[in-house]
Amino acid sequence: MVIKIISELLKKAKAKSPWILHYDTGGCNGCDIEILATLTPHYDVERFGIVEKGNPRHSDILVVTGAVTKKSRPRLKRIYEQMPSPKAVVAVGGCAITKGIFHDAYNICGPVDKIIPVDIYVPGCPPKPEAIIDGVLKAINIWKNKL
Repeated sequence: MVIKIISELLKKAKAKSPWILHYDTGGCNGCDIEILATLTPHYDVERFGIVEKGNPRHSDILVVTGAVTKKSRPRLKRIYEQMPSPKAVVAVGGCAITKGIFHDAYNICGPVDKIIPVDIYVPGCPPKPEAIIDGVLKAINIWKNKL
């Protein structure tokens, strides 16, 4: 009984502050710049309880940018596997969704959803910070439902 109550309290506390991991699989870095813009005081995603982490074992939501290169493919899979369940994945930008301008490049394996399952797509080249925040908030709702 006590363990169940503590478990429910921890689940509610965890749902209030999701930790995010950003991974760039290769591209022009335009989407990365826009993601960094969301962390500035102008947009301030921390008001939603969102904290960016550098370790996949501590992250709840994976934000992926860029077309997946042959070198980044095994790393992306490993990062996804290292994240604890439940987890959510957000593909940000045209390259992450459709390979974008790199669609004919010899070193591109494919868009993110060909490598790992994706929950939310944020289109644009690059997408605006408002769209990225909206996508992450939708991913948080999906992640909360998985809890």
